This record gives sequence, C-alpha cells and structure tokens, in this order.
Amino acid sequence: MSSSPSTVQLWIEGARPRTLPAAVAPVLAGTGVAVHADGFVWWKALLALGVSLALQIGVNYANDYSDGVRGTDAERVGPLRLVGSGHVAPGKVKAAALGFLALGGVLGIALAATTTWWLLLVGAAAIAAAWTYTGGSNPYGYRALGEVSVFLFFGLVAVIGTAYVQTEQIDQASTAAAIGIGALACAILVANNLRDIPTDREVGKRTLAVVLGDRGSRRFYTLLIVIAAAAAVWCAAVTTWWALLAFASAPLAARAVRVIGSGATGRELIAVLRDSGLLELVYAIGLAAGLVIGSL
Repeated sequence: MSSSPSTVQLWIEGARPRTLPAAVAPVLAGTGVAVHADGFVWWKALLALGVSLALQIGVNYANDYSDGVRGTDAERVGPLRLVGSGHVAPGKVKAAALGFLALGGVLGIALAATTTWWLLLVGAAAIAAAWTYTGGSNPYGYRALGEVSVFLFFGLVAVIGTAYVQTEQIDQASTAAAIGIGALACAILVANNLRDIPTDREVGKRTLAVVLGDRGSRRFYTLLIVIAAAAAVWCAAVTTWWALLAFASAPLAARAVRVIGSGATGRELIAVLRDSGLLELVYAIGLAAGLVIGSL
C-alpha cells in the first residue's frame, strides 16, 4: 500500500526540480563570459542566479495552476502536478507562483538599480511571459510559441543579461553562449512536449510538438543539440579554445539523441527530460570553466 506524498514533497515536486538546471545554466555561462572579460562581480552573479531561479520556479507553479484549472493536466504521463492531481488547492498554487515571480522582480530591481534602469523593462517582460505562458485568456504556450519564449528569456536574456550586469557590454561571446544555452533550454521543453503530444492533442493544447508532430519534434530536438554545439565552437573562437570544455556534455547529448531517435514514447521519455536538464547544466559548467581557465 503506497502512502500519499507529504506536503513538502508535493511542493518540491511541483517546483519541477528537473527543470531548474535551465535556470542555473544561463547564469553560469554568462558569469563565465564576465570572468573572461575581466568584469566578474560576484554579488551581481548571485543576484542574477536568484532572479533566474525565482522566475523558473514561479513559471513552473504558474503552469501547474493554469493547466490544472483548465483541466489539461487531468491525464498525465509525466510527474505529478499539484492542481491537476487534486492534492493542492488552485489558490495556494497561484499564490506560490505569484510569490516567486514577485521575488524575482524584487531581485531584478536590485540589479537594475546597480546597473541601468532599462533592465526593469526586460524584467517586466520576463515576468509577463512567465505568467501568460499558460495563464490568461490567450496563453501563448497553447499557440506553439513556448520554445520561442524559452529561447528568448532562458537563453538570450538570461545569459546576455547575466554578463551585462557585470561587464556592462554585449559581445560575441555572450551572444554565442546565449544561443547555445537557449537551444538546450528549448530541448528540455521539446522533450517534455514530445512526451505529452497524445494528451495535449486530446485537450486542445497546441504546443510546437503538436504542430511538428512526433517525427518533426524528434528531428527538431536533434537540431537544437547541433545548434548548441556550433554555438560552443563560436564562443571558443572569439574567446579561448578552453571553452570547448562545453563538449564534456557530449555523452549526455548522445544518449538523449539516441533515445529520442529510437522512437521512445510516454514514460520512456522522462529519462530524456532528466538528461536534457543535465546536458544543459554540464554544457554551461564546461563552458564557464573553460572561459575561467582561458582568462588565467
């Protein structure tokens, strides 16, 4: 006889810890760029990490709430959802989402106050994107635009922003790193939505995976891995070849692509979601370590 999860376990699972590397990775990469440019500011890097984690957890709870009240999480193959499972009241999940988004906003204000005030516009856009992904009357996550938002905010904005608040410049290195991280962040979402194609179609949730179809989504996942590899080479070419330590993630990439290419479905794809998160994190660690070593 299985026991029900504790309240703490429920909230931890609801935060979707397997997606959190997508919040840590861009800050590592952007900070690596800042170190190589001799502009590292440790407390700004920590503030950027706080913003990224708060927004990631906030959007996870927001998605849980919005999908749950719409009924799109009623039949799931993946991990438990708080509202969809009926374990937590929708109002509590909504409050948690807004609380974490507000925390990200407060930390973002501190960064803007010590760098430049136009960053407030970027932060406001990020918070709005987090809530309207599956929330509101016309969520863009239901119109095949989720990957666009992830690439923009957890790739370009997060990496370039982390580097900018420390160095106050935008260059090829931060742009290349941002493209690589953004592509891998998108791969996490593609793996998640590929698994959910059957149930999303049933409830009318039009993700990019639903639009591309099973075969197209698998090809797109592989393309994103290739783009990330090319971005690492570009970053290395304009900084230091030590940045190619990002390829320490290659075994994880190969394993994920192999499973995706095998036609795995349903629960078999949960492991790909895990590996995709680890892949992005190891890629970022390797890239950042290489940039630091190359700056010595």
